[in-house]
Parts: sequence; C-alpha cells; structure tokens
Amino acid sequence: MSAQTTSLKITGMSCAGCVGRVERALLAVPGVAEASVNFATKTAQVHHDSPVAALTQAAAGAGYPAEVSETTLTVEGLSCASCVGRVERALNAAPGVVEAQVNLATRTARVSYVTGSTDPAALAAVSTAAGYAARPEGGAEDGGEEPSDEAAILKRQTLLAILLALPVFLIEMGGHMIPALHHWIMATIGQQTSYLIQFALTTVLLFGPGRVFYAKGFPALLRGAPDMNALVALGTGAAYGFSLVATFAPGLLPAGTANVYYEAAAVIVALILLGRWLEARARGRTGAAIEALVGLQPRHARIERNGQPVEVEIADIQPGDTLLIRPGDRIPADARVLDGQSHVDESMITGEPVPVTKSAGDTLVGGTVNGAGALRARAEKVGADTVLAQIIRMVEQAQGAKLPIQSVVDRITLWFVPIVMGVAALTVLVWLAFGPSPALGHALVAGVAVLIIACPCAMGLATPTSIMVGTGRAAELGVLFRKGDALQRLQEARVIAFDKTGTLTLGRPELTDLTTADGFERDSVLRLAAAVEAQSEHPIAEAITRAAEGDLLAAEAFESLTGLGARARVAGQDVLIGADRLFDREGIALGPLRETGAALAAEGKTPLYAAIDGRAAAVLAVSDPVKPGTAEAIERFHRMGLSVAMITGDNTRTAQALAAKLGIDAVTAEVMPEGKVAALDALRADHGALAFVGDGINDAPALAHADTGIAVGTGTDVAIEAADVVLMSGDLRGVANALEVSRATMRNIRQNLGWAFGYNVLLIPVAAGVLYPFGGPMLSPVLAAGAMALSSVFVVTNALRLRRVRAALPATRQAAAPAPAAAPAPAE
Repeated sequence: MSAQTTSLKITGMSCAGCVGRVERALLAVPGVAEASVNFATKTAQVHHDSPVAALTQAAAGAGYPAEVSETTLTVEGLSCASCVGRVERALNAAPGVVEAQVNLATRTARVSYVTGSTDPAALAAVSTAAGYAARPEGGAEDGGEEPSDEAAILKRQTLLAILLALPVFLIEMGGHMIPALHHWIMATIGQQTSYLIQFALTTVLLFGPGRVFYAKGFPALLRGAPDMNALVALGTGAAYGFSLVATFAPGLLPAGTANVYYEAAAVIVALILLGRWLEARARGRTGAAIEALVGLQPRHARIERNGQPVEVEIADIQPGDTLLIRPGDRIPADARVLDGQSHVDESMITGEPVPVTKSAGDTLVGGTVNGAGALRARAEKVGADTVLAQIIRMVEQAQGAKLPIQSVVDRITLWFVPIVMGVAALTVLVWLAFGPSPALGHALVAGVAVLIIACPCAMGLATPTSIMVGTGRAAELGVLFRKGDALQRLQEARVIAFDKTGTLTLGRPELTDLTTADGFERDSVLRLAAAVEAQSEHPIAEAITRAAEGDLLAAEAFESLTGLGARARVAGQDVLIGADRLFDREGIALGPLRETGAALAAEGKTPLYAAIDGRAAAVLAVSDPVKPGTAEAIERFHRMGLSVAMITGDNTRTAQALAAKLGIDAVTAEVMPEGKVAALDALRADHGALAFVGDGINDAPALAHADTGIAVGTGTDVAIEAADVVLMSGDLRGVANALEVSRATMRNIRQNLGWAFGYNVLLIPVAAGVLYPFGGPMLSPVLAAGAMALSSVFVVTNALRLRRVRAALPATRQAAAPAPAAAPAPAE
C-alpha cells in the first residue's frame, strides 16, 4: 500500500515513559517510517505504508490501545461475491480503516476505523466512489430504496419483464417447437414483422426492467472491475446486438447466420429478475429473529409527570422517570419497582415459563410482560442501554460476521468473474474456428451461455445467509453468539470444560440432609440450629437459615467460635453447632452421627453437627446443588463424541465426588484463575480444540483463552464480555443447543458452498459446448439463466432450513435471547 500518515488516539498513557513505549512499539511495525507520540493530546502521528490494523495491534500489545470506532454502512448495488470483494478492498484501503467486512446477505458493511482519522460519511463516499452507493446506517436517504421495499420493487419489475418476454418467447421459440404455429406466423404477419415485434418488446424490456444490469454492469466493466451485472449486460447485450444486425442489416452477416436471439436476451433478463425477487423474499425471512426481538419493544409508555399520568413515545423516556405499568403492559425500559406487586413473565430473558413475583426494590427488564398487578417503577436504563437493545445489537453483529471459511470464498471470487469472461471469449473463438455452420450462431449461443451461467451470486450468498439464519435460530433457542467466528470454532471443539461453582452448580450452598439422633425431632432441631446460624454471615449458615421456614426463634448469648462453629441460648436451651472437631473439644460424643457425617463428606457435602443441652442431636449436610439439566447435558455431550472436563478452585475431594456423580471425564481442582488457563492448555494438548463454560469474574481469563468461551447468562458482566457465546440462563442444556446450532450451520454452509462451486464447475463446460462433439446438447442461454437464478434461490432456501433446527436438549421453555448478568456469581 502507498505511504500515508495516520493519527491514532492513544489511551492509557500516564507519563513520559508511556510515550516512549508507544513510540518504540509503533516503530517496530514493518513499514513504519516515523512515529511521534504527543502526551498532551494523547495522539500518535504515524507515517507508514503498513496496514492500520498492524498499528492498532502494536499499540494494544504495548498496553496502550488506540481508540477505535465502528460504523455500519448500507451498501446498494451488491449482487455477487465479486461486489463484496471490491467494496471491502476499497474500504480497507481508506485512510484510518482498521478492518472492513461486507455482508452480501444484509447488504451492509461494518467498518472499524481509528477514531478521528475518518468518519462514516467519508467511508460511505469511498464505497460510492468504488461504484456501490453507500450511506451510514440510519442516515438520510440518498435515493436508494429501503431494503424492506426491495422485494416489492423486484416483484413489479419481474412481472413487467415476464409480460414483455412471454410474447417474444412464444413467437420465436413457439415457432421452433410447434411447426403449425411457425407456419401460421409466416402466413399472417411474416418473418420480418415478427422480428420487429420481438425487437420492440425486447427493447422495452431491456431498457425498462432490465436497465439495472446495464446501468451497473457497463460502468463496472469500464472500471476494470466486472461483476455479475457486467456478465448479464455482456451476455444479453451481445444477443440483442447480434439480433439488431440480423433484423435491420442482415447483409452484414455471413450467409445463413442472420438469426435473431431476442428471446434469449428477454427471457434471460426476466428469469434473473425472477430469481432476484425470489431470493429477496427468502432473504427477508432470514432476519426473522431480529424482527421478533424488535417486536418485543413497546412503542409507547405511561409515565408520571407533575403527578399526572402522561403517554409518551419510548424514545422520550429518560432515566429517573416514574413508569406507570398497567396489568398486561409490556415493560418499556429497564427499571426498579417503587411500589405495587405483580407477577412478570420474563421467559424472553430467562427461559423460565413461571412468572416472577415483583415488588418494591425488584428490578424489571424492558420488553418483559407484566401480569395482573399494577406497578410504579423508576426507569434506570432506556433506549440503547436496555438489556433488550443490547441483545438486539449483539445478534445483529453476529449475523453480520464473516467466518474464517468465507476468506477462502473471497480469494476465489476475486478472480472468478474475469476468468469467466476469459472462458467466454475463448469459447467464442473455439466455436468460430472449429464449430459447424453456422459457426457464428453457435459461438454466440455458447459464449452468452457461459457468461450467464457463471454469475457468482450463489457463492456470495452461501455463507452469510446461513450465518444470519443460524445465529437467529440460536437466539430463539437461548444462545447468543457474540462473535460470529465462534459459530465456526464451536463445532470444532473436541472437549467441553466447565467451571464448577455457579456453572455446574447453583453457586450457593443449600441444606441437603438432616439426620437426627434418637429422641430429637427434625423440625425442632432445624429451628434451633437456624436461630443460632441467623446470627452468622457465613454462606453455610445462610443455607441453614433459609431452610428453616417461618419466623425464626430469638437467640441469646451468641458466640462465634472461629473455624469451629457457634453457640447460643435459644428458647431456654443451649445450642451448639459446628464441625466434629468442635464436639471433640467440648467432649460431646457424636455416636452413630459421626459415621453418617463421614458418609455425607464422602459425597462431597459439608457435614455439621448440632447439640442441644450438651447432647448430640443431629448431623446436617450442606452442599452446592447441581443445576437442573446438568447431568442430562453432560450425557448429551458424551453422545456427541465430546470429552467433558471440570476446572475448579474448589477442593479436590468435593470436585472428584461431583465428577463421579455427573460422569465428568477429567478434573483439575484447587487452581487459581491463572491455573485455569494452564489447565486449558493441557486439555488442548490432549484433545484438540476446546470450549470453556464459566460464569464468575475469576473465569474471565479462561473464557478469553479458550478456543470458544461460553458464559452463563446469569454470571457476571466481566465473564460475559470475555466470552464468545452467551447462554440465555444458567441452564447448561443451552451449551448442547449452541453446539447443535453451530454444527447445523456449518453443515449448511458446506452444503451451500458445495452446490455453488459444484454448479459452476460442472455447468460452465456444458455451457461452453464440450458435450456437443459427442452428440450432447448445447446449453441454451435461456436455460443457463434459469439455472443461475435457481442456484441463488436454492442457497437461500437451504439456509432457511436452519430455522427448523431443533433444540438438542429442550429446557422447560426456550427464550428469545440471553440476558446479561443480573448479579455477580460467587467466585471460587
């Protein structure tokens, strides 16, 4: 690339030493001639001929990342994979651009650029200069039609084209297929008049509905960047031009070659327009998941202004406004209840079908549905900051992503159209040199057929349409692919590694067992023990307190025995609760309770003992219960041919007991967060690609280090930000669903690419006429146009099958998308 100067906004600099480190890092990048960092303005001026991405990576690697912005452009005129490559190359070559990705299915370009070096309007101008008019998404219209109108416009153009092409086809081809019709035409209107009628109808068609091919194709050809439109323009233009000469100056042609091909030009345009219309209709259905999510947003809300209820647009809600939520209303923003009580259906976020009770102090998520009660709530997050808006944004980003497999397609299609034009030219020359009489007619038919059948529409649509439908279906199943390439990497995983606390388990201890000694009643012992533990803040104490329903008894003379337990006087009785060593110290015999406690400890549970008035009364066991569906999910992973591992900071005995219970293949216990990263490396060396599932802050390094990081949606924001995939809720059956969608989508992409490339490899030689010398047919340009149009429709329709992907392990009910964290999960 040519030398340029780029200005980077550098973050994180705090002293002159930082300046030196940034300059050294930038100067170390190959192609950088000069780098000057200004500490006062926090900017770096770099003179370079290297990619801008290399500069930003170098700055980030030194610990001072450059500030990068992102914009999405709506791009018009994209019709094939070649167009995508040209727009991407133009944008990537623009000053300040870090990366540009163009998506044929969505007709958009997502551009990352160094903040301050350019802006969305300038980037749109770059695309427009390359021949593809663009505008920043959400910007003012510049004459192009809205995507939602595309199918309707194509429908009108297609119907008019068919209306004009049908008489031409009947006059010319009907006469060839039905001799009586040919004789009738010759006897009534004559051959020349039939040519003139075909000329008139074809001219209106080509310069009416078919005008788009010439308006875009010929300029692309003149720029030396031919695309699909250029192929169609060349093919139909050649057929139409030859027919004009045959109609009005037949003497210029060799004897016997003055035939017309108006029907080929007319029907080709009509069929390609029909294919584009069907493709646009099908492509419109690929965004159904986004439409469903957007449909969850209410348009109006009732708020309290000056003590009076006022109905406003959603966009007018401000943080701090008091929302008045009536029974049955969809909640307009993320809020906190001020007063009132109701049940709210949060299934779109959590996947749980049972409505959640809400009262003063509870949080509400925008888009969820209020039940029978009325609520007053204070708006906390509105507009783009709400959970639902974030979900929509992340699904859109995933749908617009480019998978690694697409880079192979891009490299091929970069040269595809020029090669096809060369093949078409060679075909014409071979037929002229060696073809039977009339050689010119055969050469024209074969050359036009090659140009038409080789349009790379299907190649360009093969990957992005599958991604759109696959990630949308994943969202409906409660799985959000935050990073598009995770869709490809996840299906490559050979081992699934899990954090324990908060991921495999609920993340908080619960009372699971209570066995009493002779002469004591369970409920009575539990109430006395809970009264003592209510004075403690230890998680185990909280578990016992939660297990005792109803009002707690009052405890007096409470004493905490550090590392051992606690004692207090409750209802006139002395109550002691703690570990077995506390009872040994106090000289209280545990009797049979000691064996029961040892058995519970062997199961990975934590045993505690209670004594009342100096007598051993009961053994209680507390553990972190396994989440519902976890065992089912692990069994499913094994059936998928995957190994399952657990990496935890918990003690080895507890971890081994849980692994034995769930059928986990490998366990690494008692590790710090950095130890989890090392454990992942060991697993990767033994098994290959891996995915890690976690929820806590301490899981963030492992989530980022894994080939695919999967965050539990009930976990922390830090974990979710570090992950590639986010689950709707804490149900690990969602991991199985993520794997199922990933595998189905990649299988679908391979089918589409196999069809797109196989179709061209097989039919281009047929169109060129290689079968003719062996008694085979020549491929009519009309049939070539029909096959090309159907190829694109096949690819999009095949991608739409992903909408029917079933959950590998359906939970009680799947939701539209996952939720970001509600509260931090306990760290191990």
